[in-house]
Amino acid sequence: MRANPLLDLLNSVQNQLLYPDEILIIDGSTNNETAILLEKNSFKNLKYYKVEPNSRGLTKQRNFGIKSVSNAIDIVCFLDDDTVLKDDYFHNLIQTYTIHPMAIGVGGYIFNETSWEKTTQTTINKNKFYFDGYVRQEPTRFKVRKFLGLDCPIQPGFIPSFSHGRSVGFLPPSGKIYQVQQFMGGVSSFKKSVFKTHQFSEYFDGYGLYEDADFTSRLSKTGNLYLNTNAKLGHYHNDSGRPNKYNYGKMVIRNGWYVWRVYNENPTFNDRLKWNLISVLLITIRISNIFTSRNKVEALTESLGRISGMFSLLLSRPKIQ
Repeated sequence: MRANPLLDLLNSVQNQLLYPDEILIIDGSTNNETAILLEKNSFKNLKYYKVEPNSRGLTKQRNFGIKSVSNAIDIVCFLDDDTVLKDDYFHNLIQTYTIHPMAIGVGGYIFNETSWEKTTQTTINKNKFYFDGYVRQEPTRFKVRKFLGLDCPIQPGFIPSFSHGRSVGFLPPSGKIYQVQQFMGGVSSFKKSVFKTHQFSEYFDGYGLYEDADFTSRLSKTGNLYLNTNAKLGHYHNDSGRPNKYNYGKMVIRNGWYVWRVYNENPTFNDRLKWNLISVLLITIRISNIFTSRNKVEALTESLGRISGMFSLLLSRPKIQ
């Protein structure tokens, strides 16, 4: 349902230093706008598939795409349709597999969502986050977590036993390659061989919030994952096709619980306590946005969705697949 953003992405693919051997568009749209756009605009090596209603949804469409990849392909890359690539994106992404031959997956780096600065500061500002010679603004949720002793003790991209870690968005634009346990699905790549034993979980319906955290955390138990900060692209959020804020809030809780319990099958009492305390804290912060943000209705409806999600876990927890 994002024909025009998709065209922007494909135009950036067309300018790549390393051009893909195959481009698959797996379209779950309920209209024909994407098909019409691709009839008017030709791209080398592109194959278009329009899936049936029972195959719609992010994880279902990815699994469909994997089955459609030709035998000659070694590396499968996934891109969200509202991204735009730097010209050397694929060149740097694929080069990572040569630098780290044991890599089974490599993530790209979104450059336009966070403002970083280089730093040599020795005095730490509690309102800032410091990592590897760079500094960025510390989000409110992590300031409060630090104050309450609920901060994440490990580096970004790794998963604490109670979940609620720092995402790869907390890795700076240093030009380095970082080993991680998770990266974002819409800027990802994997050796095709991993799909002999793994697929994207179809527990994640439709929009598929946190499906990437689920897949990469499972995969990290079998081999090495990396994020290359030189493989850059922009993510230009497009609201088309996204769930309403109530359903989104409910997904945040239920899908977050699911990802945590798939990764940590037997959490300790402290793990359970921290997961729940942080989840309640994040709900409280989101409720406060009703009074502090411009989008008060969105903050309210998402807060209600999160609260509903927490209560739903008492009555009907997701079944682990």
